[in-house]
Amino acid sequence: MNSTEKELIEKLRGFTTPELCDGMGLYRSMDYQIGPRAGREKICGRAFTVDVPSGEGGIIADAIEQLEEGDVLVIAGRGNCACSYWGDHRSICASMMKAEAVVIDGCCRDIEGLEEAGFPVFARGITPGTAGKSGAGRIGTPVVCGGAPVSPGDLIIGDRNGVVVIRPGEAEEVMERALDKRRRQEETIRRMKETGKVMPRILKSL
Repeated sequence: MNSTEKELIEKLRGFTTPELCDGMGLYRSMDYQIGPRAGREKICGRAFTVDVPSGEGGIIADAIEQLEEGDVLVIAGRGNCACSYWGDHRSICASMMKAEAVVIDGCCRDIEGLEEAGFPVFARGITPGTAGKSGAGRIGTPVVCGGAPVSPGDLIIGDRNGVVVIRPGEAEEVMERALDKRRRQEETIRRMKETGKVMPRILKSL
């Protein structure tokens, strides 16, 4: 990850996912069920994608070996919650690779071990059974995760509100619009406190 990319990611960390959705207009957010299950509840990094057949997770081990510092491993598990694509051992390995987080369109398991490892895991849910280990799937390819299209190198931002996907080339403009909305909201609240008048609609301009 180069210095420009790192700087961009650090700037994005300063925004919530709702603010970024407001800045995008036509936003790309993953299904509402995908949320934080272990580790930090705020993540931001570059997408490293793995596409797996429903219920098959063997190739995820190969993907972990290819992770770079700051990557968010995006597992397109097709929403399968009958088995788990991720457990505590994989969290330990991904943490050692200095990855940022994993986002799973499916379930994780070993919740006690995940919490102990501290590696951020965003998933649909938790279930004890493991996925198959056939090794089928593809690494580093465009995927759909939780209904949102994700290409390798896209920016993944997640918090307690959900997970959003931003193209690198649009990030600065998205943040500018998000910051404008934030400032207008702050000014609206300031005026309400000053006047005592309720203003349900945020100011359109400053």
